[in-house]
Amino acid sequence: GKKFADQIGEKVDVACGQYLSSKNGDGDAKVEKATETLGAINGKRKALFIGINYTGQQGELRGCINDVNNIKAFMSSNFKIDEMLTLTDDQTSDPSKLPTRANLLAGFRWLRQGAKSGDSLIMHYSGHGGSVKDEDGDEEDGSDETMIPLDYAQAGHIVDDDVHDVLVRGLPKGVRLTAIMDCCHSGSILDLPHSYNINGDLEIVENNRNMGISKIISTGVRFAFDGNKKKATASLHEGMKLLMAGGNGGNSDAREKTIQTRSTDADVISFSGCKDSQTSADAQIGGQATGAMSYALIKSLKSDTTMNYTDLLKSMRQTLEGEYTQVPMLSAGRKLDLESPFHI
Repeated sequence: GKKFADQIGEKVDVACGQYLSSKNGDGDAKVEKATETLGAINGKRKALFIGINYTGQQGELRGCINDVNNIKAFMSSNFKIDEMLTLTDDQTSDPSKLPTRANLLAGFRWLRQGAKSGDSLIMHYSGHGGSVKDEDGDEEDGSDETMIPLDYAQAGHIVDDDVHDVLVRGLPKGVRLTAIMDCCHSGSILDLPHSYNINGDLEIVENNRNMGISKIISTGVRFAFDGNKKKATASLHEGMKLLMAGGNGGNSDAREKTIQTRSTDADVISFSGCKDSQTSADAQIGGQATGAMSYALIKSLKSDTTMNYTDLLKSMRQTLEGEYTQVPMLSAGRKLDLESPFHI
């Protein structure tokens, strides 16, 4: 069936990638084992939910407030959340609850205020994401990723450097921050130095050519088992794009700078809707407008609330594959072993 085809395709994809990596004389596509242990959660839980539909503006979205409501309901029913703050653009009677640039930054400060070891902080963002030229040399792709607040036309974007500085930098050891970023260009929007593959290993250099070959081969194997033409066509197209791009995923000097300046003592983990170069879909699923990534996260966790972080990443990618081109990403502020169950 479909599940078996996905499992076989995934194994072929991984095996091809490992084989091709071993054949590269220049050391492309290296991986590294993650060795650091997640701290226990035994303190307070605080959550910040942000949803922006940009009602009445150019680029209006439909599903972002629904995403907030859905994620908030799921998190609240599965975990005890002590304090929560919701910023959405339908709360027009209370200016302090609108997702303006100032309120978003104030929300970051509220979320981390007083955090100590054992506390869990959750942030979910559904809205537009952007990309601007990197000015300080810490981005492998040469671009800073941005969150786009409700009043962006007047107040501007929030670049990932500022997201990191205000929300992440200096969080105490033992605090866990889980960010769920459902927006375009979101792969490194928290500026975290360590990205993960679906085996739980740290990706050191992402080689487009090897990824493309692996994707094409695994697509053929998966199609032989499930016969899904639509999914196979989309995956084949993605594989060909990677193959034609060739070369390495980015600038190793920029990556080294990110490790030196953005590593964290706290357990900071980010799920993002797509790679930095991709867009995230505002979709219609089950008759409701929703972000594809938020939907995939909830669907995956509802199927198995005990799955670990990397299995969750794998499940989210499988949920979206063939329907959407975006590839959900997982990153962290230190070399965390994420083979433990997802927990907030």
